[in-house]
Amino acid sequence: MIKQIFTWWNSQTIGTFFYTLFFGKLVGRDESGNKYYENKNKTNRWVIYKGKINASKITTDWYSWIHFIKNTPPSEKKYNKHSWQKPHSENKTGTKESYKPNKIIKKNKEFKKYETWKP
Repeated sequence: MIKQIFTWWNSQTIGTFFYTLFFGKLVGRDESGNKYYENKNKTNRWVIYKGKINASKITTDWYSWIHFIKNTPPSEKKYNKHSWQKPHSENKTGTKESYKPNKIIKKNKEFKKYETWKP
């Protein structure tokens, strides 16, 4: 609770907490546990993240709703997913789970500024 009062990167600030308490209407949740709200006039929309705040946690369906591209939230209307669509994952850049090509993972190799081309 103290963490939530004094830090903005843990879910929400105290200002967002009170605004949500008095003016917010819960619209839905996504698979990650993020909660989506809008005010009674339907002029403001916001998200309260589960865990640390990271904008890439928002799925594409909720992204289009929160940016007023679509007016129906994904919780009310199930959008058709294609078989080739992958499940949503947040951006892992800067974390230990980030993508590292095989060239960088090799630890015993000496790195040069360039490598010669071998036919």
